[in-house]
Amino acid sequence: MKNKLLLLIGAAAIVSSPVSAHKIVEPGEPRKVAKGTFTAISGQQWNRLQQKEGKYQEVWSVDGHQLNRIAFYGAVPIDKPLIKERHKKRAPLPKVQANMLLPDIPILLERTYRTQYGIPNFEIGLQEPAKFIGQDGIRFEYSYTNPDDEVKRRGESFGALVDGELYLVTYEAPSLYYFEKEKEEFRGVVERLELRN
Repeated sequence: MKNKLLLLIGAAAIVSSPVSAHKIVEPGEPRKVAKGTFTAISGQQWNRLQQKEGKYQEVWSVDGHQLNRIAFYGAVPIDKPLIKERHKKRAPLPKVQANMLLPDIPILLERTYRTQYGIPNFEIGLQEPAKFIGQDGIRFEYSYTNPDDEVKRRGESFGALVDGELYLVTYEAPSLYYFEKEKEEFRGVVERLELRN
């Protein structure tokens, strides 16, 4: 397990080395994220990754997306998935529903990961009410192991439903060392996050 994590760290360093492919998120500067649906202020420098998996998503990372990442999903409308579907007919993704409740948000994320990434073991942990972007929302924890690298990852997420649209922010990283490394920074980003009108 430790050797696999070291191999993953080395691979991520090689993949993430061309910093010019990313845009720097400077600390303390308000920034529009996820197509301008949020205003975010970071407490440290992040890289805004150019690759994203759908038009509602924006991803930040410090050490490379395999080692730590914040994903912002802004204003995902009814009948749309969180990310772009790879195989609409063979493996359709779950979609935001008009009758969704807050406890449905973790299930939507779980089903998305299981379908899109082939994650067989995705576990939802603690779920609790939380204020998010000035709204009544949900905070939840999750964990999973990607069969491609067999590294266990932990995640924490905040979500809310506003006027039929889903707003969601996730943070995830390998459970060994990396998750704790940026967890408090993520929570600070969430606390300062604002919904843009």
